[in-house]
Amino acid sequence: MLLRYVLCFLLLLPSALHAKPEKLYWGHVYETSEPLHKWAMWASEQIKQRTDGRYDIDVFPVSILGKEAALNESLRLGSVDIIYTGTSFIAQLYPPFGITDMPYIYAGYDHWLKFNNSELFAELAQGYSEKTQGNHIVANNYYGERHVSANVPVLTLTDMKGLKIRVPNAAIFKLFPQAVNANPTPIAFSEVYMALQQGVVDAQENPLPTIKAKKLYEVQKHISLTGHMVGSNVTIISQRRWKMLSPDDRFIFEEVLQEAALNVSQETRAHEQALIAWFGPHGVKVHHVDKSPFRQATLQLHKPFIATIGQENYDRLLQLNQAEE
Repeated sequence: MLLRYVLCFLLLLPSALHAKPEKLYWGHVYETSEPLHKWAMWASEQIKQRTDGRYDIDVFPVSILGKEAALNESLRLGSVDIIYTGTSFIAQLYPPFGITDMPYIYAGYDHWLKFNNSELFAELAQGYSEKTQGNHIVANNYYGERHVSANVPVLTLTDMKGLKIRVPNAAIFKLFPQAVNANPTPIAFSEVYMALQQGVVDAQENPLPTIKAKKLYEVQKHISLTGHMVGSNVTIISQRRWKMLSPDDRFIFEEVLQEAALNVSQETRAHEQALIAWFGPHGVKVHHVDKSPFRQATLQLHKPFIATIGQENYDRLLQLNQAEE
């Protein structure tokens, strides 16, 4: 009898060793050259290694699996297993998460890091999970500070007065210009270069890597480091996939994806800082500014949004920076 069991085991062993890995799909909208894609590819390979090849994750960049709204819907349906998505899309499903997009809610990158590692972030992620019946936020990726570019230096509140500045067509992006008496002008992103070149607008605001990638520095000779908004992209596993993972596999996925997000954030931040020096030889003056007057003016316009995000959440996020000081 024992011999029969041994023979059966030996017969089954080759098929067990060569069992096909489970295929997972990871979709995002970013370019293959960006840190988000680079570290997604790294995470895919790490998960494969650390689970002994039981999972094989295909990463689809540049909206191959759909634009961001479609990816969020695919995540809900379970047809995509992992996505990157901006916090504004999270806020559409769970409004308190909108706190992360408010201008000058963060005093700077260190304040963002403090929030990223806080109980508040974990609670907001849990709230989103409950609202979506189990979609699991595993990590937060830094995407950069937004700064003002113009053909004149923007150093004070007076410099912003009346400035016609291009912004995305969303209320939250108009808030900073309104707070500093500028004139927010929504224009499609694809039209920004020409609008600046033709003088339709005087200025625009974007992260430094975007200003470089889209060559906006060719038609704007000054960049003022206002840092008025901090962009984030969260890494999410679908509720369907999360439920299927064993506790040990959940630990591996979280460990790897959080490590990847840390590397994305550090690389993005280092790239930002390097670009400050890069613009000079390309004919653009980069100005460090005192953010305090801009921030204080903008915080006063947050009140209408606080009812949606919650007063307690708002106070706790601001206090994280005060704890640093």
